[in-house]
Amino acid sequence: MTLKTRFSASSTHLRKVGALSLPYFRSDERWAARGLLFAIVALNLATVYLLVLMNDWNRTFYDALQEKNQPVFWAELGRFGWLAASFIAIAVYKFYLTQLLEMRWRRWMTSAYLTRWLSGHAFYQLELARYALTPEGEAPSAPDNPDQRIQEDVNQFTSYTVSLSMGLLNALVTLVSFVGILWTLSGDFSFTLGDQAISIPGFMVWMALLYCAVGSLITHLIGRPLVVLNFQQQRLEADFRHHMVRVREYSESIALDRGGPVEQARLNQQFSGVLANYWRLLRTQKNLLWFTTGFAQVASVFPLVVAAPRFFAGAIQLGVLMQIASAFGRVQDSLSWFVDNYDRLAAWSATADRLTSFEAGLDALQPALPATPELAPAAGWTASDLRVTVGTGQALLRADRLQLNAGDRVLLSGPSGSGKSSLFRTLAGIWPWSQGRIYRPADFDDKAMFLPQRPYLPLGRLRDALAYPDPASHYSDETLRLALDEAMLPGLAHQLDVQAAWNLRLSGGEQQRLAIARVFLKKPRWLFADEATSALDEATEAALYQRMTDTVSRNDGALVSIAHRASAKIFHARQWTVQGEAGSRQLVDG
Repeated sequence: MTLKTRFSASSTHLRKVGALSLPYFRSDERWAARGLLFAIVALNLATVYLLVLMNDWNRTFYDALQEKNQPVFWAELGRFGWLAASFIAIAVYKFYLTQLLEMRWRRWMTSAYLTRWLSGHAFYQLELARYALTPEGEAPSAPDNPDQRIQEDVNQFTSYTVSLSMGLLNALVTLVSFVGILWTLSGDFSFTLGDQAISIPGFMVWMALLYCAVGSLITHLIGRPLVVLNFQQQRLEADFRHHMVRVREYSESIALDRGGPVEQARLNQQFSGVLANYWRLLRTQKNLLWFTTGFAQVASVFPLVVAAPRFFAGAIQLGVLMQIASAFGRVQDSLSWFVDNYDRLAAWSATADRLTSFEAGLDALQPALPATPELAPAAGWTASDLRVTVGTGQALLRADRLQLNAGDRVLLSGPSGSGKSSLFRTLAGIWPWSQGRIYRPADFDDKAMFLPQRPYLPLGRLRDALAYPDPASHYSDETLRLALDEAMLPGLAHQLDVQAAWNLRLSGGEQQRLAIARVFLKKPRWLFADEATSALDEATEAALYQRMTDTVSRNDGALVSIAHRASAKIFHARQWTVQGEAGSRQLVDG
């Protein structure tokens, strides 16, 4: 990699960090954020000032020891006491305010990312974009594991950004403060080359620069694979964790299929990838640690070795020698900041790249997908020139004209895989690959309800699962129990405050009835049921369908169902039928 390429890569990374960082310091919390940042910077500067005073203390204290000057010795011990106390107080508050800034910044970024991820069904469309194929038949480069990026990457980014930026500031200020001291104390280094006498002023400064430049170059050569390896490790760990979460979610289905050994083999394979990448990461970190540890150990004696000839020649006293060693150590520490923090810089770079790609995925989500149908308020519900496709552009279903009015009971039928559920997703406004015009009632968003075949039941209290997504506090206990009774779940009526994983505790039929209980609780006007009673026996299905039709009738609404059983047909007066072969299917009204 050329110097120009490395500089360009560094500039690009800094732009990424700036794009991720600046929004917080320009947000509604900007004054608190800037105040905390200013206080941390001030404390860092105070720390460097104390180090300068400690360096001067080294000279006086060790000179007193060499000269056996007891009064000065005890006076300098007293001076050390208040210097040390001040250093401790500053260190404590610097730590506290730094953690406070990181916490507040993480809270703001997490809230911002959650809002973007959960708004406009972006969380759903990201998953579609990740697993769908492009028209060229390739997998798109959609961001993976948004949960990890919001939970782990935001935490690491805020922590690394604050600590590394303050560390760099501290290193620069320390370098400026001590390089003059070291230049003054180091004197000239004179030698004869042939017949010519050569004198090098500030010799120790040049030695520190040379020592750290060589160390930084070697560190970069050893550690440069760390950025890619850290990025890969985070992705592999997240994929492994996500697969285990899916095993938990589908534990019953996997158990019924006797799929435990298969899942174990898949998890072992994924974990092997985690370990393989971690092994490469570990080897690189080990090689880097060999060098950085040796570099630090040599640095502790290097200035003494270089300055020792002047001390033994009587040109300087012990106090000056110790002051030179201290100043050299500060300059060397400052110049070695890159060496000491290379692995953290690599992890920081990987984290920034993951967050940037996540933001890019969110930003590009809408432009990358075809426009959704145009929605316009209307007294009735009409769709014209509707085209439903998949991510590759392949046609699923088209409808030249559909109409739904108050009082309608419509059964949507057709072969499996013909696009019926995708049509429902389009009508709900969450399916991105569709075109056309949809005119729907002004109260559609507030009064429409979609029942999937497999409802989502959040963890926690039964009352929260029943009222979802509304707060349970919106409904009285009597109203909640009445909804359960109407859904033929009287046994749950007295378990409203029981906490459980209801998707595991309830059978498939009970889960569907709990979702139907939401219909009786919320009383929608427009109801769309996608195989919402498939797990129920015919008698229960008939009773619940009758109650659902009565509910929408009382609200002057309509019901549209996807159902394959003939027993459901009697509750529908009209039928939309999918006709034709794959690629040219059309929805016919009637």
